Amino acid sequence: MMFWYGSGWGWWQGLLNALLMLAFWGLAGWGIYALVRSARGPGLPSGRPDALSVLDERLARGEIDQDQYRATRELIRTGGGSGPSAPSALARGTW
Repeated sequence: MMFWYGSGWGWWQGLLNALLMLAFWGLAGWGIYALVRSARGPGLPSGRPDALSVLDERLARGEIDQDQYRATRELIRTGGGSGPSAPSALARGTW
């Protein structure tokens, strides 16, 4: 291990050093990104508001009355609805 004898590092050692440094900083950057992303907590993946938030906003703007708000909120919470689902509508060719 006496590097002072000879011509110093070979080309492959310099290349290995550069690749390892690149890998180190890439992993460090990814780790910071992962920590920041996990610190934000769970959220909506697309950044769009959920149905209850939209319903609340519509009530606040006066677009719907309280009776319609309550009925729609129950439909959202129970997962019910009177409209056809997409697969059945596609199967019948009505969509």
